[in-house]
Amino acid sequence: MHEGSASDRWADWVLARSHAGDADQKRRALRFLEPIRDRVLANAEVDEGDAVLDVGTGDGLIAFGAVSLVGESGRVIFSDVSSTLLEHCRAAAADLGLQDRTEFVEASAEDLSPVPHDSVDVVTTRSVLIYLDDKARAFGEFHRVLRAGGRLSIFEPINNYFPDDTGEFWGFDTEPIRDLVEKIWAFEGWGEADRQQDPMMNFDERDLLRHAEEAGFREVHVDLIIDLEPGSWVEDWERLLGTSPNPNAHTVGEAIRGALTPEEAERFEAHLRPLVDAGIAVKRLAFAYLWAVK
Repeated sequence: MHEGSASDRWADWVLARSHAGDADQKRRALRFLEPIRDRVLANAEVDEGDAVLDVGTGDGLIAFGAVSLVGESGRVIFSDVSSTLLEHCRAAAADLGLQDRTEFVEASAEDLSPVPHDSVDVVTTRSVLIYLDDKARAFGEFHRVLRAGGRLSIFEPINNYFPDDTGEFWGFDTEPIRDLVEKIWAFEGWGEADRQQDPMMNFDERDLLRHAEEAGFREVHVDLIIDLEPGSWVEDWERLLGTSPNPNAHTVGEAIRGALTPEEAERFEAHLRPLVDAGIAVKRLAFAYLWAVK
């Protein structure tokens, strides 16, 4: 597991490593994320005057989307474990003149103690529970901070839906270099035993439903979305090298250098680079939307 820089691995990833610090690749990511933001907010039925708590806000994608929905009489609370990301969002809110409608709270999803009981109308999260060991505790916190009749709206990737296969790397065909992909996975700590204990892999949409019901939500809905389509997550080989799939992972370039000999790295690139530069890949998507009422 890669712990990122000493400063803040969450901020490092959100602000740079998730898209190789590249504007074009960031735009590619936003084309995928913006419809997710819109669906999360629609499921939450955010209305004028609402108090919205966005947990694990990151760069504020959902929270800033909520600001226009709550209007002048509402407020949006940006919550994250990363003080760096909160400062990033605070500066953006100031630039937009939104200081009167935004608040910022440093807290984890498993411990929202700075947020009082029964104090918000809506809780939103996107790709937050996937990093938590104690997902049940997070659902309990969501329930605690919501007022009676309050709404919860969640988006989470379901990473264990597609079986692991070393014949594919980032959606690109790696059948002839399976041995090298296996070495990269071992370097990252992505062996079978590791994945069974990994909070990113050891849950599915049924677990999310169970946690919501056990936390006390009286109405719960889940949509599981499965898509398989041609396309690539990255612009080209060079930007793939600078990209990390999640805050706990190395960039692809770091993993290649750490796992492979120079000769192996050359063979890996010789096979994969033409596919990456041409965008010849398959996207396999599995994720769940959950929305609930207290």
